[in-house]
Amino acid sequence: MAIAALKGEKTLAQVFDVHPNQVTSWKARLLDGAAGVFGPGPAGAPAMDVKTLHAKLGELALENGFLAGALGKVGMLSAKR
Repeated sequence: MAIAALKGEKTLAQVFDVHPNQVTSWKARLLDGAAGVFGPGPAGAPAMDVKTLHAKLGELALENGFLAGALGKVGMLSAKR
């Protein structure tokens, strides 16, 4: 669909045999809902603050280091970064 749109030789309705009103409807729905994709999450979804994210990052780094050490000891870690 993207290539057809970029070429511009035919409209999307012509290429995909879709009624122009349907394309217009889809476009309107996309424009109406696109802001919600990047906006705040759904109501009731917990927002994570920076402190929580840093704590989770530290936890994962610790686990990663532990597992790398354990795998290195048993000879299963051959590719080091």
